Amino acid sequence: MGTSDRAGGAQPADPATDTPGGKPGRVLLARPRGYCAGVDRAVITVEKALETYGAPVYVRKEIVHNRYVVEQLRERGAIFVDETDEVPEGALVVFSAHGVSPAVHEEAAARQLRTIDATCPLVTKVHQEAKRFARTDYDILLIGHSGHEEVDGTTGEAPDHVQLVDRAEDVDKVTVRDPSKVVWLSQTTLSVDETMERVDALRERFPQLQNPPSDDICYATSNRQVAVKAMASECDVVIVVGSENSSNSKRLVEVAVQAGARTSYLVDYATEIDESWLAGAGTIGVTSGASVPEVLVQQVLGFLAERGWTDVQEVTTANEKLAFALPRELRKDLGGAAS
Repeated sequence: MGTSDRAGGAQPADPATDTPGGKPGRVLLARPRGYCAGVDRAVITVEKALETYGAPVYVRKEIVHNRYVVEQLRERGAIFVDETDEVPEGALVVFSAHGVSPAVHEEAAARQLRTIDATCPLVTKVHQEAKRFARTDYDILLIGHSGHEEVDGTTGEAPDHVQLVDRAEDVDKVTVRDPSKVVWLSQTTLSVDETMERVDALRERFPQLQNPPSDDICYATSNRQVAVKAMASECDVVIVVGSENSSNSKRLVEVAVQAGARTSYLVDYATEIDESWLAGAGTIGVTSGASVPEVLVQQVLGFLAERGWTDVQEVTTANEKLAFALPRELRKDLGGAAS
């Protein structure tokens, strides 16, 4: 699988001579791509907080996992911190879209912080599932990536009941008290296929393993993977716009290769594209993770157009119309407006 190493040294390719037929081919542009409803809500929350209360507005962790978004908000007066104890007592702090554990809420209350919770409602749904199954004394097998903020938040809702299943080898390490009272939940931004591989392996050990009440993997994560699968087999190269710490963006790189693309690369900006990647490419796929603003995709398309890839064809597999209301703490001060 290709990756974006962001290193120099490679000789630029000449698309006019290196592509099949002696000229650049087409660009397949995945749709849906980019911002999901939860990311849009979280970013607007910080923007509205800055407009309403003035700078600085503190944000625990990155509001979403995208370098450009974080840098833009920082320039407007947002201050990003790792923990609530870095926020001055009594100040305003926004919790990121990935969610936080009850312990973080308690720490904020102890420091008399004003809080706005921008947790994605789909992440909140998983939190509620964890609490519900913990109340009925289930063992909860959480499929996700160790150290990811969303996983930390969900685990924190029921730490005595949750066991993390990250890698394939973790399946054999799981122990349960009652095989008839076991349920799996998942991080919302995972690869659908990889998640089901973990579920199948867990079910071999625990045949009575229960499914979550509804899909935990976010509709946007799933939709973006489906769109990439639809075009990957026709692509020599798939460029995924997204940040290294964005789980759903990194999964798109993997999905593209698994679905038939010759190679795939992850970039934050068009300037990170190495022209040697394009050598011999007839069809280039372009998509972006769920925390990526469209402006960054358009810059990539501009980069490709300057090198002759001007035939852009959109591959549409779904039309997303979902929108979430802003956090109630913010709506109150906006006079009840939803945005």
